[in-house]
Amino acid sequence: MQYLRELAENAHLVLNFARRDIRAKYKQTILGVAWAVIQPLTLMVVFTFVFSLFARVPSDGLPYPIFSYSVLIFWMFFSACISQGTIAMTANAGLVRKIWFPRETLLLAVILSALVDLVIASVILAGMFVFYQIPLTWTALWVLPLLALQIVFALGVILVTSAVHVHYRDVGHALPLIMQVWMYATPIAYSLTSVPEWLKPLFVLNPMTGIIDGYRRVLLRATPPDHAALVIAAVASIALLLVSYTAFKRAERTFADVI
Repeated sequence: MQYLRELAENAHLVLNFARRDIRAKYKQTILGVAWAVIQPLTLMVVFTFVFSLFARVPSDGLPYPIFSYSVLIFWMFFSACISQGTIAMTANAGLVRKIWFPRETLLLAVILSALVDLVIASVILAGMFVFYQIPLTWTALWVLPLLALQIVFALGVILVTSAVHVHYRDVGHALPLIMQVWMYATPIAYSLTSVPEWLKPLFVLNPMTGIIDGYRRVLLRATPPDHAALVIAAVASIALLLVSYTAFKRAERTFADVI
């Protein structure tokens, strides 16, 4: 509770850090915030050619571009949180060494900055719903709790990786490979229904499986998420957040000395 009180007293830092990160991200770029759309859009085109035209991966009867893009934007949000959150302490070494403030504000700012990109990328998704004439139903409101759960999980992950990265920079080198493998272990380019039954219990242990499959269900199929997969994701995410936050607050005492 003491940690949470300190965080609440310094909540303004989250907005300031997020504003700074957004400005730095698009500073001296020609396309600016368009990069938030270009990245998932490019992956969608690649996935469409590789998995739809060549590999003929089933897309549950849906046009493959919207089948993949509808969840790619949420994966890109998650990937940005992990990639930027992991290096947040070392990237702000000057601040960490000189000034005391709740270090987790840097991580929350990363998530807030990534949320802005997600909102921008969602504009294209809205256009795709119109183009493919796919109606949105009330089940689309499930996106909000799914996004909240994804944020909880992402925060739990970067609380661990950012603390470890201060001591061992190998984490930063291994992260691109880990995220690439993780993406293919999550039903983004393919549907969870195409996974063999004997493998599904293993897939569901990945919290991102229940979350990503939930997005696709509520947006494209107008059905609620799979409750069993969602419960597993929720329990794992909340447990990870509680444990990692406690460990992070203990580890942050040494950040200024080590970084």
